[in-house]
Amino acid sequence: MLHHVEMNVSDIEASRKFWGWLLEELGYNLYQEWENGFSYKENTTYLVFVQVQERFQDAGYHRSRVGLNHLAFHAESREHVDKMTEKLTKRQVPILYQDRHPFAGGEDYYAVFFEDPDRIKVELAAPE
Repeated sequence: MLHHVEMNVSDIEASRKFWGWLLEELGYNLYQEWENGFSYKENTTYLVFVQVQERFQDAGYHRSRVGLNHLAFHAESREHVDKMTEKLTKRQVPILYQDRHPFAGGEDYYAVFFEDPDRIKVELAAPE
């Protein structure tokens, strides 16, 4: 069982706005909050977001390097994926693989792929 995931972010306020909204939409609740970070929890698993220290800011993030590629969440249904895609679009969140959406993961895999403010890929997948 996964306990928690902690991610360093480049702009804690931009991440708080993005992740706070998204995680609340997915049923997570604010768990902890402090000056340079916050976390959201659902059941016994939580996600932590921390402002990266300035001395590490220049390295940046890219999902193709060693490290986290993306985070994937369960959607309730295909309709849930569609509703979230609409909400993400209204919030001007970059939707990935638009030419193949919602089947970018394969012909039987219904999902939306998008990016957070640091370009960390996020996925919301419908039940198979």
